[in-house]
Amino acid sequence: MTPLATPLASDRARYDRATAHLDAPLAVVDLEAFDANAADLVRRAGGKPIRVASKSVRCRALLERALARDGFSGLMAFTLQESLWLARAGFDDVLLAYPSVDRSAFAELAADPKLAAAVTVMVDDPAQLALIDAARGGGREEVRVCLEVDTSLRLLGGRVRIGALRSPLREPAQLAEMARSVARRPGFRLVGLMAYEGHVAGVGDAVAGRPLRSGAIRLMQAAARRELAQRRAAVVRAVRAVAPDLEFVNGGGTGSVQHTAAEDAVTEIAAGSGLYQPRLFDNYTSFSGRPAALFAQPVVRRPGVGVVTVLGGGYPASGAAGRDRLPVPYLPEGLRYDGQEGPGEVQTPLLGSAADDLLIGDKVWFRHAKAGEMCERFDALHLVEGDRVHERVPTYRGEGRTFL
Repeated sequence: MTPLATPLASDRARYDRATAHLDAPLAVVDLEAFDANAADLVRRAGGKPIRVASKSVRCRALLERALARDGFSGLMAFTLQESLWLARAGFDDVLLAYPSVDRSAFAELAADPKLAAAVTVMVDDPAQLALIDAARGGGREEVRVCLEVDTSLRLLGGRVRIGALRSPLREPAQLAEMARSVARRPGFRLVGLMAYEGHVAGVGDAVAGRPLRSGAIRLMQAAARRELAQRRAAVVRAVRAVAPDLEFVNGGGTGSVQHTAAEDAVTEIAAGSGLYQPRLFDNYTSFSGRPAALFAQPVVRRPGVGVVTVLGGGYPASGAAGRDRLPVPYLPEGLRYDGQEGPGEVQTPLLGSAADDLLIGDKVWFRHAKAGEMCERFDALHLVEGDRVHERVPTYRGEGRTFL
């Protein structure tokens, strides 16, 4: 098989043809890949509904596309202002995944029956309830509340902690007492629990070139899943004893969909990154997605043999700084960063034999390390079907919304 006949070369040719009339920088979403990834998430969820994590998509048109499919239901937002904006746009089930101290947004929520019915806020401390009460400004609508559970794995008597520093609520008795705090306050209703196991769902267990590390991650994740399944079930029992009408128990993430869905205590799964399949989600043994979201930078210089320079491209992802947070040159195959410059704010040199076949004005296609963060750099996504652009849709940024 010649290099021109490889699947990646064929994809590059499709994207180049589809966007030949467009100038880079630009971003695309391959709808066939997006839909295939959505179908795989539904398959892995085994009949439990998937709540779409909006921060991993950041485009209303694609949130709507996902929710139009069987197996998806509801959104998980990342700020209160975003939650209100989505509710006003017609999304009627929005779970805010993080506590907020946005007083003006809480005043809006408590004053509007439509918003109060559509949005559920996250709390893990009675002080957050007090802040919401103080921010009501006369609004009398009942505020829907979800409690977050600390999912971290603790070893050696708690001296070793693996997992994100999120909620302080860990044990069933703590969650039950927090549930009672909600029940004692007029104007609040406890409707859900959330337990996001990021150390399982968001950490790949098949890191290329790191077999020992990958094996250690798999052992850790197996232990974490066992411990959390038992504790999550106990938490749900304890909270339901206080709030028997609990509507949902949310868990999981793209990397743990099938494992979390297997727990009887969990009623729905959260996922979003798997729709775009960014590069950090390549390193899993349990599933394989198709890269759906890409961005292109134009070749603007040819400094010498085996090197081209593209405009911009320095779009690092959030998290602990490291090479895994950088976007990767994807198409054409065989390009790599210059070790002294890396991806830069205004220019990015790329090395490799593939550079000699690139001309001024050609596009180099990149994959972001994370999913929705790419959309903070572009005001539109060009939705590609086959070798044509089917539609141009705005990102959050394109609609003038930068929530964080």
